[in-house]
Amino acid sequence: AMFYGPPSLKRLFLQFLECPNMVVSVSPGPLLRVEGQPVSLRCDVTDYEGPREQDFDWTMQQAEAGSIQVISTFDPKYSDLSLSDRVASGDLSVVRLGDSVVELRIQEVRSSDSATYLCSTPSTDSVFSGNYNAGVALKVIANTLKVAPEAPEPVVPEGGDITLSCNVTRHFTDPTYLSVTWSLRRPGIPLVDILTIGPDGDVVTGSGSAQRYADGGLRLAIRRGGAFGLVVAGVTQADAGMYVCTGREWIHEEGGQWKNIVGKTVEMGAVAVTPTARSLSVVAMSNTTLNMDDTLTLTCLVSAGNLASLALEVTWLVDGRTAVSQDRDGVVSNGSPSVGLERTGPGEFRLVVRGVRGSDKGMYSCRVRAWVGGGGRWYQAAEKTSNPVQVLVTQIKPNFAVTLTSSSTPQVTGDPTELACHVTNITHFLAGGRLGVTWEYTPLPGPPGDRLTTTQTTLPIGSLDAHGNLKSGTLYRDRLESGAIVLTRVEPDTFKLRFLRTQDVDMGAYACSVTAWTPSRQGGMEEAAEFLTPPLTIRWEPKRPSLTAVAQRVREAVAGGATFEMSCTISLVHLQDPGYSVLVQTQDSVDSATRTVLSLSPDSVLQHGGATDPNRRDSLVLTKTGPAEFRFRLAGVQQADRGFYWCDITAWTKQPGQAWTKAVSAKSNKVQINFQETGPLFAVAIPILNKPNEVVLIEFSPLPPSDDLSYEVRWYLTRLRGGNKGTLLASVDRFGLVKKEARNASSDVSLERTDTHTYALNIHATQDSDSGEYHCQATPWYLSASTGAWTHGAELTSTRVFLTVRFPMWDSLKLPLLYGSVASVSVGLFSLLLGFICAHCCCRNTTHTPRSRNKLMDLEMD
Repeated sequence: AMFYGPPSLKRLFLQFLECPNMVVSVSPGPLLRVEGQPVSLRCDVTDYEGPREQDFDWTMQQAEAGSIQVISTFDPKYSDLSLSDRVASGDLSVVRLGDSVVELRIQEVRSSDSATYLCSTPSTDSVFSGNYNAGVALKVIANTLKVAPEAPEPVVPEGGDITLSCNVTRHFTDPTYLSVTWSLRRPGIPLVDILTIGPDGDVVTGSGSAQRYADGGLRLAIRRGGAFGLVVAGVTQADAGMYVCTGREWIHEEGGQWKNIVGKTVEMGAVAVTPTARSLSVVAMSNTTLNMDDTLTLTCLVSAGNLASLALEVTWLVDGRTAVSQDRDGVVSNGSPSVGLERTGPGEFRLVVRGVRGSDKGMYSCRVRAWVGGGGRWYQAAEKTSNPVQVLVTQIKPNFAVTLTSSSTPQVTGDPTELACHVTNITHFLAGGRLGVTWEYTPLPGPPGDRLTTTQTTLPIGSLDAHGNLKSGTLYRDRLESGAIVLTRVEPDTFKLRFLRTQDVDMGAYACSVTAWTPSRQGGMEEAAEFLTPPLTIRWEPKRPSLTAVAQRVREAVAGGATFEMSCTISLVHLQDPGYSVLVQTQDSVDSATRTVLSLSPDSVLQHGGATDPNRRDSLVLTKTGPAEFRFRLAGVQQADRGFYWCDITAWTKQPGQAWTKAVSAKSNKVQINFQETGPLFAVAIPILNKPNEVVLIEFSPLPPSDDLSYEVRWYLTRLRGGNKGTLLASVDRFGLVKKEARNASSDVSLERTDTHTYALNIHATQDSDSGEYHCQATPWYLSASTGAWTHGAELTSTRVFLTVRFPMWDSLKLPLLYGSVASVSVGLFSLLLGFICAHCCCRNTTHTPRSRNKLMDLEMD
């Protein structure tokens, strides 16, 4: 905006524009309320100056009475005399909701309260601007809402329907709308809303009724004249309780909001739900006796108080097994062209079995399950089973003869055994029938006094059913699964039992039981007849096996590094197809402890014993060279290998799929390894040296090396006779590499191999410090012929020799004395000559001035 004028007026105008404008507002109206209901009118002020807390005055304006003061937050005596009693009783009150917000409350509005209510607030602004009051029109109408429900049926059967009718009306003087709500109250549970028809006609379901309404379990039946109807279908025990109808009157206020102005709740009546199980009855009719191929007809009668509202699931049972069933939708399961189930009337179900067989006999019963609900909300309300009905089928059983023979009888333990079970003279055997067999075993009686003499237990070995399936006995399961025992059907009427290796525990009486199987109604096979053969005894005279082992020397070790080989031959009787385990054992002498060198299990697993040096395991070999022969080989024998060697052999038996069982064991004779191995020797004697700086040669000769034998040689020096090991001088390994130790003396040493069996130590420029005992140690190394690996043997130590070096005194001192004398004379002469030269050249005075004795000496300084 443009303003033209003096500057002072312009400033005042701008200041006026910048001042806030106070705004007082009340609840939007006009308002329509029902007599006797509470009313709240809100008033608030914004954009004001002054104190934070504002005061409010309420007045009402009526056409006849004019303006009437209602109540004030500032002046307690503000109210008109006509309203003072209501203010004092609290029917009229003002409640501060904030510093600038208050609410006028009327607890029970009256028709005389219809007026325009004006809310005003004193001005606290420095500049008068805005509005300081606001009003809202309130109209109070009479309460004409009526709720008139119809009482429902007090008792309803489970699965039935409950009809809830409620009439909600009011006098239509103003634009108001109605709603109705159905609720259920159960003992100990708060009131739960089922369904509501809103003022706009929308349907709102309760929290637990949405799915039921969607499935059709709740249906509306709206009638004319304000009558509302609700049908609760498929009731359950949860639907029992007190039903309540609530009617409400609504208005549509500004802003599109619905406002409930009055409501009324009325109890419709209590409803009890009768359980289906209390009235459900199931009866099956009746006992019957039939011949083969007759038609069986049985009827199941079902009755209930609410039969029309129930969905029935019917099942016929035969000896507790399901024969045929019909679900609640009428679909038949487990049926066939010869077996059917149909519904012939309300609650009447008929079972028809055409061409009965022997398997159709038994106790028949009818089981009924009653379902309540609909639209996907089904639940089982009750279940009952009828009385059993006996059905007998007269039939002629098959007849045949069974004989048991022995095709192969064992003579000793380990021989095979075969029994044959033959079926002959078969009569009255139906087409499609099959035979099955069961083999049984009874142990032989024990000695007198043994409890087995009077009590014999029959043990099942195994059986073949009508389909040829094998069923193993508990004690024979492992042997049957491994194939040690075989059950076969070689012909339609012949069965065989075969033991691959008969054991002593298999002696006893055997019998076979043959069962005739005929096709059953369910598509399987049923037992028609069974015949058992007399027992057949299988026994033999058991003979204990005997084992003999003989050890022989194949290759003899005559010296260290040679190869020793020994064979062990086995002789065994009264044992079929054994397995052998071998232990190669040794001892240093007859009375020493026994140690195991190698072991070979029946499964040909080789293991080294505690007597084996881990570094020499490649030199040990134990192999099976024949059905009853084993060979042991030791390459590169050493002195520690000397002793006695033998084989400890055990014979084992094994059934297929089982572990090895020990039968008998024996030890062979002992074979000795005994060879002599001499130590190294010195080849020459060492003389006493009268002069130093000579060369001394010490030769050492061990056993001559060969292609599979080599030596590692070390030389030592001990200063004192009989001393300890001494100081290592030099060494040569088995590859010929020489190593010398560091020396403090002026002499030197060297090693050489002069021939195939001689090692020489040379001492060059000998001194008296080289005197002492000399000895050498040799370590033999053996080459394994089987693996090519080298192993060392025990160290060999030579005898000791003493070397003496004598020291000549004059020869040692004459040169040092001569040199010392010459040096002394030379130094003395040089000292005299030097002194004479210094005396004549540096210390002589050529001018002499005598001093006066009578005068004082001049002070001079030289």
